[in-house]
Amino acid sequence: MMPPPLPSADNIAKAARLIDPVFTGSPLMTHHSADDALGLCLFAKVETLNPIRSFKGRGADYWMARQPASSGAVVAASAGNFGQGLAYAGVKRGRPVVIFAAKNANRRKIDAMRRLGATVILEGNDFDGAKAAARAYAATQDLPFVEDGAGPEIAEGAGTIALEMTETLNQRGIALDAALVPLGNGALLTGMGAWLKAAAPACRVIGVVAAAAPAMKLSFDHARLETTATAATIADGIAVREPVPYALDCMRQVVDEVLAVDDPSLEAAMTFCRDHYGLIVEPAGAAGIAALLERGKLLAGRTVGTVLCGSNVASA
Repeated sequence: MMPPPLPSADNIAKAARLIDPVFTGSPLMTHHSADDALGLCLFAKVETLNPIRSFKGRGADYWMARQPASSGAVVAASAGNFGQGLAYAGVKRGRPVVIFAAKNANRRKIDAMRRLGATVILEGNDFDGAKAAARAYAATQDLPFVEDGAGPEIAEGAGTIALEMTETLNQRGIALDAALVPLGNGALLTGMGAWLKAAAPACRVIGVVAAAAPAMKLSFDHARLETTATAATIADGIAVREPVPYALDCMRQVVDEVLAVDDPSLEAAMTFCRDHYGLIVEPAGAAGIAALLERGKLLAGRTVGTVLCGSNVASA
């Protein structure tokens, strides 16, 4: 069997025309106080103002749009945000969606998936445990299993974020020196990287993982699949301990570097977003900011982009 094709800039441009407009056209924010605090010029794409409060609706909607019309159910695993996107896209097209989530998943995200129409089954002690249960369920029920990060369409949908960033900045005569992108399953990073390497090749593409969930960074750095025993980070959206092979193949083509940030930096980044932008951002969504707080001096004076990619914060 031939491996899936890599995400392409042509398909990202196509996705920008097909994705439900409720998910596109998000603000690109800059603020002098944030720039002064970091010592650089930062443009942050705000993906928290749509119906699911995260970027995941882009890839889920584009993936669903590319599937043959059907009334059959689809199965996936999610920490919460991808499941919301898939539920939204499924309801719009009359397709049931079954989401497996970990027993300790963010309750607010679970409730949101159910409100949007998904059937949510709690199984496994973490995201990767839920994914294994979802894959087994799909096989026994003869239903399609969609894995976030494991194919081009979801990445291409996410890549429309980078397309919008470069279009807006090009109109202002601004070029990005670097883009810092949260890295979980890899769809956001590989989609944005595919667009940036085509449209802004001088831009350095940098993924950001949680230090307590380093599987994707270890695998990228060592050029082989490496799993970890745990992924015990506050950033549930990037808490991956089993890498997605397809995403790693894509990363080798479009990613320059992967950084790891610790949980205190993620907490500080959430506070930074509140104080400078007036935004509530979940830990995974603030990973790019966390990297700048830890290592921003390496980009001093440069023009940098990031994505505030979710605001589904766990209930206290």
